[in-house]
Amino acid sequence: MSMTTPAGWYPDPNVPGSERWWDGAAWSAHTRPVQAHALVQAQAQVQAAGFGPPTVPTRQAPPAGAGGGRARLVALAAAGVVLVGAVATGAVLLGKNDGPAKPETAPSVSEPATTTADPTNSPAAGPSAGDDSALLTDQLNGITMPVPQGWEKSDSTLDEGTTMVTDETYDCPGGGASFCRHGRVSSITAAQTDVNSPATLAKQDIVTAADKAYDEDTLGTRIHGGIKSHTVLKSQSVAVAGRAGYLVRWRVTTGAGPGGYVQSLAFPSTVGTGAMVVVRFAFDAGPDGPKLADMDKIAASIRPIGDSTSGGVGSSIGPG
Repeated sequence: MSMTTPAGWYPDPNVPGSERWWDGAAWSAHTRPVQAHALVQAQAQVQAAGFGPPTVPTRQAPPAGAGGGRARLVALAAAGVVLVGAVATGAVLLGKNDGPAKPETAPSVSEPATTTADPTNSPAAGPSAGDDSALLTDQLNGITMPVPQGWEKSDSTLDEGTTMVTDETYDCPGGGASFCRHGRVSSITAAQTDVNSPATLAKQDIVTAADKAYDEDTLGTRIHGGIKSHTVLKSQSVAVAGRAGYLVRWRVTTGAGPGGYVQSLAFPSTVGTGAMVVVRFAFDAGPDGPKLADMDKIAASIRPIGDSTSGGVGSSIGPG
């Protein structure tokens, strides 16, 4: 007559210190940890019953009457001594620093620690100065200016120079297929001109700046209905990034929409041969446009690349 082991938790034959579920016919994939005393008790119960799930060969316990209780105590004590000795030996080996570990030693615990490093503390994780998303950098002319909240750097191929724009678009009041922006600032090298006077350049450029912003776009469409008139609001000498510059500001009235404010700020470049630079501003008028004071703040924040001082557009140097 054969006896079948009932389903239940039994010592795992392959993983000491764990129990595996025996479904009555075969081992399952379910395991759980077990305390040492529970493991000894479970093995004793299975062996006493004379049946059980397949196990790997183990050392047999001493026969009854041969000092079983004392033998078990001695065996447990010996095992404890061996364990303490192993821990001490491991500590001595880990404390040595006389060369690489031998192949038979366990892998060093310091190796996987590199995977838990905080990437934000890594030198490569922080953005470099040239990649700072809060700055608009004109590498050609050697200047930077901050990108205000609600603005973004432009990646449009239709923009001239290095440009930032307000992040929202709207249907242009004059119609057409284009979308308009409430604000735009561009840093441009003054090419195809032999003018080396900031005042002369600013007074000439303001006409071009106004036309590009509120008269016709790059496709020749009058997206604001064209410019009907303008008023000069400022024309004065200023200091820009440590250089003597000049600015001209207009208020323009358009055929459609509220019109806007345009400004040309001219000054010598801080790099190279000192070619002339023009920073053009175009702000929509009306409640949806940027605050006019922000035009002054952006101009005042123009710096040479790498300069963090408070220098920028200062008070007027003299009457314009």
